[in-house]
Amino acid sequence: MTTARPASSRRSRTRGNGDRTVYQRKDGRWEAAGYVLAPGNTRKRVRVYGATRKDAMTKLTEKIAASNRGLPVAAADSTVSAYLAYWLDGVAVHHLRENTHTRYAASIRLHLNPGLGTKKLARLTTRDVRTFLDGLRTTCQCCAQKRDSVQRSCCAIGQCCGKRLSPLTVTYVHAVLKSALEHAVREDELPRNVARNVKTTTPRPRRFQPLTATEARQFLRAANSDRLHDLYELALHTGLRKGELLGLHREDLDLDDGTATIHRSLQRTHSQGLTVLNTKTLASERRIALPTECISSLKIHQERQQEERQTAGTGWTDNGLVFTTPKGRPLDPSTRTSPWT
Repeated sequence: MTTARPASSRRSRTRGNGDRTVYQRKDGRWEAAGYVLAPGNTRKRVRVYGATRKDAMTKLTEKIAASNRGLPVAAADSTVSAYLAYWLDGVAVHHLRENTHTRYAASIRLHLNPGLGTKKLARLTTRDVRTFLDGLRTTCQCCAQKRDSVQRSCCAIGQCCGKRLSPLTVTYVHAVLKSALEHAVREDELPRNVARNVKTTTPRPRRFQPLTATEARQFLRAANSDRLHDLYELALHTGLRKGELLGLHREDLDLDDGTATIHRSLQRTHSQGLTVLNTKTLASERRIALPTECISSLKIHQERQQEERQTAGTGWTDNGLVFTTPKGRPLDPSTRTSPWT
């Protein structure tokens, strides 16, 4: 006489440990499901899809691994706010520079969450995104972010200042949303990226009025007695970015050959403070020819820096930088209004 197997035994063959399920759908794709940590310290069942069984299980394993690290895993039935939190701190953080990640976080906190955060990710439409972006262009941000109620100004007292986001900022917020939704599409959480269907006007770049040759010479004459005169001269002659100038190391200069190698940049980050990073892209790495005037002034600068080093004695911080404070510390590129000392 044959004894039927218990139902629990049959389930164990299809569910790896009672949590995971994987099977092939009628459309040929493979679907895997399992429980992960959700926002609010709860558990929820998520589903992922792949062209093969292995693909589906790999995606599910990645989600469960992220969940085990304490990262909430959002799914299509999550709100936009929950998914953005998952994407920002679980995905984007691994391939964005820290300062870029900070700007993304600000866009999400100030604009995307207030405007779209409560909507379900799976129900987000092109119209929702277009209406949201139009609101950013036309709505006073003091009122939209409730700053006026705290300061008792603007719309709160019936005198709207009309402060709206610039076209460049609206385009940036749109780009952050597109990046987040694109990842949802790659993870098969969404069938398409609805933010890509919204076309925004490319903002006209801001026009800068560069110094004329006469004005540049006047500026250098006026700064002749400044200890950073050589920095200003190099900036005017080469057009290097501020971070690139301040990130120059002595070993990057070949004054005999008259060249400078640009492959680093000094940046201020939230976690590390002033730190020297590689240039943002490989295309930014380059070798430039130094004008004769700069070669001469940089040689004089090196001699002056050596004198400052001797004067500072044990108070000198040797970090190999070309341009420093009188005690060898890096010059902060975020300083805009006060002189470097």
